[in-house]
Amino acid sequence: MGPPHIAGFKPTARIYKMAILVAAAVAVSLTMWMASSLLGTELAPSLGAKLPGVLGGAKQPVAGSTTTSIQDTARVPYEDPAAPGERVNGAMVALVRNSELDGLRKSIRMFEDRFNRRFKYPYVLLNDQNFTQEFRDGIAAITKNEVRYGVLDNTQWGYSPSVTAEGTAEMLELNKNRYMYGGSLSYRFMCRFQSGMFYRHPLVRDLDWYWRIEPDVEYYCDIDYDPFVYMRDNGIKYGFTIAPREGRYTVESLWYHTREWIKKNSDLLPARSLVNWVMGTDGHYNLCHFWSNFEIVDLSLYRSAAYESYFRYLDDAKGFFYERWGDAPVHSIAASLLLAKGEIHWFEDIGYKHPGMMHCPRDAAMHSKCICDPAKSYTYRSACQTRFAKVNNMNKERMLQLINNSEADYRSFNETASEFAPA
Repeated sequence: MGPPHIAGFKPTARIYKMAILVAAAVAVSLTMWMASSLLGTELAPSLGAKLPGVLGGAKQPVAGSTTTSIQDTARVPYEDPAAPGERVNGAMVALVRNSELDGLRKSIRMFEDRFNRRFKYPYVLLNDQNFTQEFRDGIAAITKNEVRYGVLDNTQWGYSPSVTAEGTAEMLELNKNRYMYGGSLSYRFMCRFQSGMFYRHPLVRDLDWYWRIEPDVEYYCDIDYDPFVYMRDNGIKYGFTIAPREGRYTVESLWYHTREWIKKNSDLLPARSLVNWVMGTDGHYNLCHFWSNFEIVDLSLYRSAAYESYFRYLDDAKGFFYERWGDAPVHSIAASLLLAKGEIHWFEDIGYKHPGMMHCPRDAAMHSKCICDPAKSYTYRSACQTRFAKVNNMNKERMLQLINNSEADYRSFNETASEFAPA
């Protein structure tokens, strides 16, 4: 018995094929629906999305179901148990704008995957404006760890008392084409804040340790131990990953003022330090610095009488605004002046990238936990990184001798730019 005969209708192989596909799709749909009923899940809608032409076009919502957005997928919970061991009184600290939400979400996502979903340290996020609800929701979707939000006041995010807005505007105009951020006022506010203000903020001042994070950075390696605890247990106060050279024109008078501060405050300096990492045998600054967008620090360093004195001296010297002194050279010079080599640590095992440079460990054991290419790592080509490995501590007497005997070729700001300084 063949198929029924319909006048004017002649079945073809194509029609038979279509009929078989439709029947198969219906059978699969019924099977999946029955399975979802037994398992308490919603599988039919997703099947409809995959077979729109067979099951009637666009997917229709099912009563009681919810639509999952791209942002909601970040809310898939992870229930990693906390890593064993004690924790220090520390936090991850970021200075961030509302417009940098996507970049910070990316950074925190990688940081959580590599470290903090197990160690569960809080985040402290600071902004010169109030954080928007969109920003808070976006961060809440990416981490289950505690997040503390803070706003900067005009003493933290503002001018040095020694400069004027008018004088700063003149210098921004002068320097806008001389180097990156040469004409940026907000960048100067940021550098001053990171140099000597962030650790005074109410959300940071009670912390013993901090780990700086930033938007749009990448962490390449699993970190299966606590760097804070490692540093504390080994007497380390400053940790870094990348050590480049600073742009000379951004810090034209920084070493001049540092030398003057050293001469006036040698009693605040330790008997030995790693100052010869930043100072050559000619007594001048070699521009080496720790790239402070990644730094892990025992905050007693920045709260010390010596560091506070050094920062106040620099703040009075106008260079944060009339030049473009960055927090990286300021932190690095201070750490080298105030710490011995054993108190500074290169975290070679932490693969890290900030836009512009990256570090990827080439040691086989370290690299086994990473997803990066050591051949692209800047650190193994860096003269400053090589110097860090080679130099040892210098006695204070020798340092003072070199400084006193060297010529002051780094002139003060007033000497180098007097014709542009405000009256």
